[in-house]
Amino acid sequence: MKIKTSFLLQISVLLLTICCSNIYAQTGDFPNHPIKLIVPIAPGGGTDIIGRKVAQKLSDILPQSTFVENKAGAGSLIGTEFVAKAAPDGYTLLVGGLFNMVMNKALMKNLPYDPLKDFIPLGYISANAFVLSVRPDLPANNLSDMVKLMKDKPGQFTYGSAGIGTLQHVWGNILADQLGLSLTHVPFKGAPQAYQEMMAGRLDMIFDNVAASKSFVQSGRLKGLVTSGEKRSPLFPQLPTINETGLTKFNGESWFGIFAPANTPAPVVAKLRQALAQVNKDPEFIALVEKDGGRMLNISAADQQAFLLDEINRWVPLVAKSNVKID
Repeated sequence: MKIKTSFLLQISVLLLTICCSNIYAQTGDFPNHPIKLIVPIAPGGGTDIIGRKVAQKLSDILPQSTFVENKAGAGSLIGTEFVAKAAPDGYTLLVGGLFNMVMNKALMKNLPYDPLKDFIPLGYISANAFVLSVRPDLPANNLSDMVKLMKDKPGQFTYGSAGIGTLQHVWGNILADQLGLSLTHVPFKGAPQAYQEMMAGRLDMIFDNVAASKSFVQSGRLKGLVTSGEKRSPLFPQLPTINETGLTKFNGESWFGIFAPANTPAPVVAKLRQALAQVNKDPEFIALVEKDGGRMLNISAADQQAFLLDEINRWVPLVAKSNVKID
């Protein structure tokens, strides 16, 4: 009996050693080839901007390069689902944010991924307010003027977005509804097309990330009216917050983080979290984020999942009260 027990113990130790060796072989030299960072939005928007900045810094920190691949479509569903189903090896990561990790859950009954179960947060990067911009020739220089103009001609004005279900769509709809406006939503395949249409005078309004809007507003190609943060944006100190106008209450920031597929090995997760923590402390990166009107989000590994859950619990009920629907 003792011989049998000893034999079984030896076999168990051997199997454990083999298992650990295999795990180390897979993760000990991680990364040993380039990492792909999926941006589920078309090039040129705020999500793409932050994704490329993170990829550049990860390439500097890790022994292998990180490159961005845009997988746009279906309001960020295509790219996000792609990562959810990718091999959990640390080589396919996602730029996630309020738009695809929270709003999609609020908007879709049959979401093809579960933000809480299908992903592991590796680190949160930044948060940005939104700015409400209108075409340059629109006869309105503040939110009050715009509301009066659009109420006088219900149904004759438009607002653009980077696609059905994107944050520009959802927040634009919620804000218009709160202001009592009847607007027509015009979805595009990406925010850059919407900006081109606005500058051409064929689209009236967009509610978008300050990072994506700043060059258009600062150059006068579009008119900024208000921002969505709790405080005024350092990029647009002359613009009041929505709450300051007294016309309605709206306080929101778009945030970004990096996510891996669920079941990614713990050693790989630890390495990626360490790398992203370095990114968040990099003076050059911080300056780049703040230059675009953002602020850093430094959330410890222990609190990263709780942060996502809190955001879901905050926004899902608010979206449910709106009339935004996605089939």
